Amino acid sequence: MSEMNKLMYVFPGQGSQYQGIGYDLCQHFAVARKVFDQASNILGYDLSKIAFHDPEDQINLTRFTQPILLTHQIACLRVFQELSDSPFVPVLTAGHSLGEYTALVVADVLSFEDGLKLVSRRGELMGKYGEGSMLAMPLSREATETLAEHHHCQVATINLPNQTVVGGKDSDIDQLESAFKELYPKKRAVKLNTEGAFHTDLMQTAAMEFNTTLEQTSFYSGNVPVLSNFTAKLHENNAKAMRNSLFEQLTKPVDWLGCLEASISFEIDAIVEFGGGIGREPEPANKRPNLESIIKKNYKAFNYHISYYSAININSIKESVASLSSN
Repeated sequence: MSEMNKLMYVFPGQGSQYQGIGYDLCQHFAVARKVFDQASNILGYDLSKIAFHDPEDQINLTRFTQPILLTHQIACLRVFQELSDSPFVPVLTAGHSLGEYTALVVADVLSFEDGLKLVSRRGELMGKYGEGSMLAMPLSREATETLAEHHHCQVATINLPNQTVVGGKDSDIDQLESAFKELYPKKRAVKLNTEGAFHTDLMQTAAMEFNTTLEQTSFYSGNVPVLSNFTAKLHENNAKAMRNSLFEQLTKPVDWLGCLEASISFEIDAIVEFGGGIGREPEPANKRPNLESIIKKNYKAFNYHISYYSAININSIKESVASLSSN
């Protein structure tokens, strides 16, 4: 890799899980099997069974989704590292919602074990106390906020200059969706498949209980800067501030747009997305990266050029390693 390359590693959030996730990697790479086996031992249940086969249709339950995604993201990274002739070192890491925890693990702010325990508890509480629903709207944050407040809903995620997700009680979201259709008949809002209105005040009970787990978890200085969803700035280099940012992330908007804009100051020229996958085709080889479209649209809006690579299955990992190695 050229000395001029400045890499940013990114990790997707909930919604990028699918039945069979990680099976391809574990069939061919011992380093991936080790990650999945370690995760099962830490959590006390067979995580691989749910990820690979999902006999009881559990992968979309938040309590299982979150640890499975973190595990898959780390497994993809380990295979990526194993196939690299020389080590790639990011100058920055970031994750979308759940993915922020993987970013902290990769930066050595959290151990893999602690990160996994955190997202397991986080997912359990979000599923347990989750209520309401979420709606993705093709509007700016300001326009969305104005409309949402009229229907007692809140901004939950800012993905793009003109894509904002809101959350609220089911009846309020339904009224908001109806109002949106009347105001913008040529635009389309999309309801998200979640167990509640994540990143809004409806997560307050979950956040308060999760705070106890955060307080019991060790946070370290780390060796790579990590962007915070809550502040859209770098995590401060102290445990108290890190815990507070992750606590706030449960009830405040994920500012992904702000995070990507903040990355420009690091003069990054390439992004690698690890783990997850979307698309109707069931095989891992046919999945598409979750964040690719959002990432490319944002940097285009910033008028800032980046090269984008994915590392979500065997083929994409091999291709990305080869491309980066040739630069």
